[in-house]
Amino acid sequence: MSLLEVKNLKKIYTTRFGANQVQALSNISFSIDEGEYVAIMGESGSGKTTLLNILASLDKPTSGEVLLNGKNIVSIKEKQISAFRRDNLGFVFQDFNLLDTFSVKDNIFLPLVLAGKKYDEMQKILEPIAVKLSITDILNKFPYEISGGQKQRTAVARALITNPQIVLADEPTGALDSRSTDGLLRIFDQINKNGQTILMVTHSTKAASHAKRVLFLRDGEVFHQLYKMSMTTDEMYGKISDTLTMLMAGDRKNA
Repeated sequence: MSLLEVKNLKKIYTTRFGANQVQALSNISFSIDEGEYVAIMGESGSGKTTLLNILASLDKPTSGEVLLNGKNIVSIKEKQISAFRRDNLGFVFQDFNLLDTFSVKDNIFLPLVLAGKKYDEMQKILEPIAVKLSITDILNKFPYEISGGQKQRTAVARALITNPQIVLADEPTGALDSRSTDGLLRIFDQINKNGQTILMVTHSTKAASHAKRVLFLRDGEVFHQLYKMSMTTDEMYGKISDTLTMLMAGDRKNA
């Protein structure tokens, strides 16, 4: 059984006073198996952000289902959704979303604190993650004292600390320089090899080329998908570039 199943997902936004309707998602269906590493790409307005917000249980679809390990997250009651999100989903954002008044360690601990874990238990969980992400020496520093790459590794640690079923990454390399981007993508490769399921929304061909599968959205629908299979990262980069060129050519033709 798939870890994540998206079935016939539609999202229609109604403008104020119901004057106009905008269909952001149109009957999207796909599935992700446990341990997969999937990237979602598409032009601005293709529906990527709307889709991610629904998968993150931050928004509700107009119709359709999102099943995480068989549980329909669309039907979870509002008072239960925060706990569900904290216990099952890990998040990595473009702008890190770290609290400047909290140390690196306390930022990482936050989901566990909200879950009522004791300090000794949190420390035991953190230690191997901090070693893996090479942030042991910055745990007592504050976000304004560390680099962008270190901030993003902190955000990854916070995402992993609850042992989530799936990590949702929103443009995770968008605020990083090339060196930090390479470092983060190596980390994603490694945690995926260790069994972590990852779903990443990105504009970056370089970032997407590390995924095992890429879904391309256009006009709120899954237009195409690529499987990496035995391709190298460079070969995948080329295939993604060709597909994006085809997408843009189609958009110009339909304009």
